[in-house]
Amino acid sequence: MVGILEVQGYNLKQLLFVLVTNMNGISRLDLKQLRILEALLQERNLSRVAEKVGLTQQAISEQLRKLREVFDDRLFIRQGNGMVPTPVAEQLGGRISSILKDVESLLTPIAFDPATYRGIFSISATDYAIQSVLPQLLEVVRKSAPELKVIVRDFETDNLNQLMVAGEIDLALTFPDFIPDDLPYKLLFEEQHVCIAGKKSPLKSKSLTLADVAELPQLIISPSRANLKGSHDEWFAMQGLKRNIVMSIPSFSAAPDIIAATDTIAFYPSRLLPNKKVIPLKLDTQTPKFEVIAAWHSRSNHSQLHMWMVEQLMKLFK
Repeated sequence: MVGILEVQGYNLKQLLFVLVTNMNGISRLDLKQLRILEALLQERNLSRVAEKVGLTQQAISEQLRKLREVFDDRLFIRQGNGMVPTPVAEQLGGRISSILKDVESLLTPIAFDPATYRGIFSISATDYAIQSVLPQLLEVVRKSAPELKVIVRDFETDNLNQLMVAGEIDLALTFPDFIPDDLPYKLLFEEQHVCIAGKKSPLKSKSLTLADVAELPQLIISPSRANLKGSHDEWFAMQGLKRNIVMSIPSFSAAPDIIAATDTIAFYPSRLLPNKKVIPLKLDTQTPKFEVIAAWHSRSNHSQLHMWMVEQLMKLFK
């Protein structure tokens, strides 16, 4: 039990430590009892305390009995129709009020101000998003939240959910097909691929059908899977065509150099153009559009920082 000598002379933090570390006492002490103790110190009358906290007088007497056991002190002595606090109760008074105020403050949301916020935010982004989304976002971050530090890491489809649960990734900039179905996300914009070739390619003046394109040697950008399968394979198959894929690389940034140095063509995101090393080819049809999104874990739904970052993205790409 917390004895008289343990209480005297302790400040609020020390009192909390004594209560928390004293297992015999803390196991029988709850916030309701602290509120009753505070009310008794203010009203010094059982019936008025009972009315104030919405309990019967008998219930207040029972809680006072438990408090006496916890603090190993009578706490209050009857005098006429009132209650006189003991020295221990008086010493506890201000400290109990401070504890209750601290607990109540836990329920008050902390105001988020990007201008003064200090912390670290981790973003997982595809190679495409690093080029097309991050420059604009990080410009806003540096201006509006100068104390916020940002870590950008490679996108990992297979481990994304686990990394988000562990708090190692706060936000993912990617495509819907690359995230688990249960992750919340916001659509930033729709994108479309453009068929490109090297600047000196003999194809630059020709108008091509999809069948023509299917036969040409093609490079695909596959950041998440090292194979010869591209995102437009199904689209070609729906036209009864099979693509002639001869090369696969993991990076959008390297594609223009390789295409310029070889006889390959590629389907390349329009927001990464123009590029001085490649030219768009003329096709008789347009490629299907795809979505670019910002995704996060539901554990962060009420994080003001997360929602602020998403809001900035939505403003940039609305």
